[in-house]
Amino acid sequence: MTIVGRKYVFDFDSTLTQVEALDVLAEMTLQGRLDRDEVISEIQHITNLGIDGDISFTQSLESRIKLLKAHRDHLEPLVKELRQKISKSITSNKEFFEKFSDDIYVISCGFKEFIDPIVEAYNIPSERVYANTFKFDEDGYIIGFDEANVLATHNGKIECLKQLDLQGEVQVIGDGYSDYVMREAGIAHKFFAYTENVHREKAASNADHVAPNLDEFLFVNDLPRNLSYPKNRIKILLLENVHPVAFDNLSEDGFSVELIDRSLTEAELIEKIKGVHVLGIRSKTQISPKVLEAANKLLVIGAFCIGTKQIDLDYCRKKGVVVFNAPYSNTRSVVELAVGQIIMLMRFIFPRNKEMHQGIWNKTANNSHEVRGKNLGIVGYGNIGKQLSVLAEALGMRVYYYDIEDRLALGNAVRCDTLEDLLIVSDVVSLHIDDNPANRNFIGERELAQMRPGAFLINLSRGYVVDIPALAEALKVKKLSGAAIDVYPSEPGKNGTFENELRQLDNVILTPHIGGSTEEAQRNIADFVPNKIMAYINSGNTVDAVNFPNIRLPKQINAHRFLHIHE
Repeated sequence: MTIVGRKYVFDFDSTLTQVEALDVLAEMTLQGRLDRDEVISEIQHITNLGIDGDISFTQSLESRIKLLKAHRDHLEPLVKELRQKISKSITSNKEFFEKFSDDIYVISCGFKEFIDPIVEAYNIPSERVYANTFKFDEDGYIIGFDEANVLATHNGKIECLKQLDLQGEVQVIGDGYSDYVMREAGIAHKFFAYTENVHREKAASNADHVAPNLDEFLFVNDLPRNLSYPKNRIKILLLENVHPVAFDNLSEDGFSVELIDRSLTEAELIEKIKGVHVLGIRSKTQISPKVLEAANKLLVIGAFCIGTKQIDLDYCRKKGVVVFNAPYSNTRSVVELAVGQIIMLMRFIFPRNKEMHQGIWNKTANNSHEVRGKNLGIVGYGNIGKQLSVLAEALGMRVYYYDIEDRLALGNAVRCDTLEDLLIVSDVVSLHIDDNPANRNFIGERELAQMRPGAFLINLSRGYVVDIPALAEALKVKKLSGAAIDVYPSEPGKNGTFENELRQLDNVILTPHIGGSTEEAQRNIADFVPNKIMAYINSGNTVDAVNFPNIRLPKQINAHRFLHIHE
């Protein structure tokens, strides 16, 4: 219940707004000056010293105004800019300011000339705004401030609040130490360190409560708010060195995010996942029933990769945990690697490269071929297979494909009715099939025997779809001229030693599961998966979920949505 007589005292800079207004004013007034960056940096430094109480506020204010060289005409564009810089959670909770207008005050060491026009839109009248005022010369330049105003003095906020003599419980919400001192002086009952825009350790360490946004403040006080549950209380755990943009995307939306650069063992994850609402993984972290049983608050799993075989999808569905992956985000990266491998294999580049590093000059055209006019067989004509088909045709290759699904051919690609039909006609076979258990040893001794003598095999799909010992034998007896393998039946859990029968064979390109590992692909995934996670948490959308019905729900305004997940 709301406490009768409670008063709320807000700071302005870096609390109601995302910025320090005088810093913004400095950027405007110093345009065109060669020393602009240095002066702005000095103003920001002085601002922080004053906020943290390391110098007196009077000294801070005097020093900044001298550096500003501002004019009255700068104030209107400053206000216009500040209107675009209102803190996000302040904007989304405008109802609170309208409903509790009589109990809200602004006490700031900023200036009424730019504060009044901003807070007026939030139903805070000028008479409840306590701030400094500028002094202007006859030409309109700002030359100082009203020294008689208590807010122009050191610890002026304490004296201002004393003079107000507010009745009831007084709560102060601000980002700086100068806000905390009102609580320290005993004239405010609680101090909330507001960290949505800047985290000042001196303020946070002395606060009664740290509020990463206004939603948290309103939640703690059981006040009307835009969100029923603050996003900062939703814990997200990202494992396996997920791209930092994912961290940024989720953090900027208000969630509490922890980033760990490796996969966790089952025992480690069972302990770590307690209290976690969202889990982000890549391909190595195994999500077993034991892990899911320990996940007492888990809502969503985001797989920052294509495959989901590392996740028990059925058990997730039974537990009401939605799973999203990134089926398209690294498609181009995988395709480009396949194209590169086709060319490298057919030109025998890697054996020539090895010889050069050994000091052997072997200029020869033997066994070196153009890809133009050769037959490429694509097994699995999904997103990757289709895009590879298009690029291969652009290189002049003839494309054949095989898929258990009825898929429309792109360009001049020819569909094969059976896998054998594809194998016997292809100079290069490239595998792009899914993680269905039925695909284990999909290419084995029998299939390798069906391939053209001297053909090449590429596997950028799943490690267990190729019988590695059978492939090694086919290469040793020269049945195949080469292979490129990026995925393996058994892969190290972390960077280190790698053992495989193919290591000592010529014209075999071995890469450590990097088909989708480009900066561009990881950036795409870091945008795609968090967007799906946020759409589910914020709106209940399950579009592109791999274990739930795909439902797109409209956005709700000034309303809350309840999801009942059941069989």
